[in-house]
Amino acid sequence: MSLNPDIAAFLELVNSGRAAGKNLAMHQLSPEQAREQFDLSSQMMDAGAADLDQVDSLEIPTRDGQRLAARLYSASPLSQAAPAPALLYFHGGGYVVGSLDSHDSLCRALAELAGCAVVSVAYRLAPQWRFPTAAHDAEDAWHWLVAQGTGLGIDTRRLALAGDSVGGSLVAVLATQLAREGAAVQPQLQVLIYPVTDATRSTPSLERYASGYLLETDTLQWFYGLYARDHADRQDPRFSPLLGAVPHDLAPTLMILGECDPLHDECLAYVAQLREGGAVVDLTVYPGMTHDFLRMGAIIDEAEEAQEQIAQALRGGVSGR
Repeated sequence: MSLNPDIAAFLELVNSGRAAGKNLAMHQLSPEQAREQFDLSSQMMDAGAADLDQVDSLEIPTRDGQRLAARLYSASPLSQAAPAPALLYFHGGGYVVGSLDSHDSLCRALAELAGCAVVSVAYRLAPQWRFPTAAHDAEDAWHWLVAQGTGLGIDTRRLALAGDSVGGSLVAVLATQLAREGAAVQPQLQVLIYPVTDATRSTPSLERYASGYLLETDTLQWFYGLYARDHADRQDPRFSPLLGAVPHDLAPTLMILGECDPLHDECLAYVAQLREGGAVVDLTVYPGMTHDFLRMGAIIDEAEEAQEQIAQALRGGVSGR
């Protein structure tokens, strides 16, 4: 299990900077400082943003009267006369960091490659908004898109879900809930990109890649502590999807995973659980990749390869191309 050499060189710079006191791990910062650092580092890792014909700002109402910022992407102008399929996307960041801007390039790439609209949602972050706020926001965003998508030029019969890291966790929770409740509109595909599936226990990969592999285990615990109201929240399947049951008729799943990710083992455990429950799962483990590799287009070719794999799944699942 050797690191990709380009990622290894990048991490050497990051880790040497930390050793020299030039930068700090996220868990050593305040949430506000961590958010600023995350957005800045995202710009360094991105390969560049695709130029799309339509990028619009949206607002999504929540059950408690708040409004979430969202962003709509489409490679060509959307039209009610010829509605397009859409992907609802939730960014990663441990429920504490991450934004529409941090994942802007990724969402643009998916819209361009897949030929579908992408709606990226800025769900509310901890510690200002603790569990289960993010899960509620994800659910509210889905129901809003189902209800309002037609007016945006979106075909609400052809919707998919995707998210990275805890954004993938939100997708897993939402898809499970929709299947369990027998919602009238179901996602045609869920894309889980190295999601958190179990915040309650350690695994060999959490220990093996605890430090020096971009996502630190101490940072993970810091994230969980800021999002959870108490330790019992971590045992809730909306926090740890691996602890829940697999419903019948769950949307087909694409799991994207890096080999050198502390979340590696819990992701594999979730894949096994889904398959045992009768779900259809396509798993790809990218050798030598760390957590968050999908947004490292400026560093590695595998980022674009994984984006194209997701786009291909979307084309087959919702775009019909």
